[in-house]
Amino acid sequence: MNQEGLLEVLGGPRGLIDAGVPGAVFALAYTLTGQELAPSIAWAVGSGVVLFLISLAERRSVQQSLAGLVGVGVMAAVAAWTGQARDFYLPSVIKNAAYCAAYVVSILVRWPLLGVFLGPLFGEGFGWRKDPARLRSYSLASAVWAAMFGLRVAVQVPLYLTGQVAALGVVGIPLGLPLFMLTLWVTYLVLRRTQPVRQTAEEPPSVADEG
Repeated sequence: MNQEGLLEVLGGPRGLIDAGVPGAVFALAYTLTGQELAPSIAWAVGSGVVLFLISLAERRSVQQSLAGLVGVGVMAAVAAWTGQARDFYLPSVIKNAAYCAAYVVSILVRWPLLGVFLGPLFGEGFGWRKDPARLRSYSLASAVWAAMFGLRVAVQVPLYLTGQVAALGVVGIPLGLPLFMLTLWVTYLVLRRTQPVRQTAEEPPSVADEG
């Protein structure tokens, strides 16, 4: 396992850029148009469409760009429905809070999400749960991801509640790719301290094991 492999599994920087641009465009358009909601939504959605078309032209995997396009569509729909510009960022706040909660719960029940995602991909299956050191590594790495999403929520919520639309768009830049890359690097450092658990075959648990 190396950092490049981890980056490929957990999502690349281009996908984060594609996901973050529409939010910044919305904030900029909202400021430049004198806080006009409709044109700001149009500019944001338009930027998402452009990024998707660029992905097609470059013959890259469009999965992340398509997900970003769907995401900006949801954000635009929420803002248009409520008539509140700040609600353009509400889906992002909810998503980050949900991810943070999911990672925390997974650690508490001893099924850390990073182990669930990465274990099968790295040839460990779920055998890492029987290795205390590897379980601790996945738990700590998952806590790093919970902290990333928690930090985003901690920054976004006060800005959302006070209606600071431009600030919500601006903070999305450092809270996006830079924070993701830092989280990825720390995750790599945590996981490389223990060796993956190699399994030759999956055996059904015996009655003694269950007891």
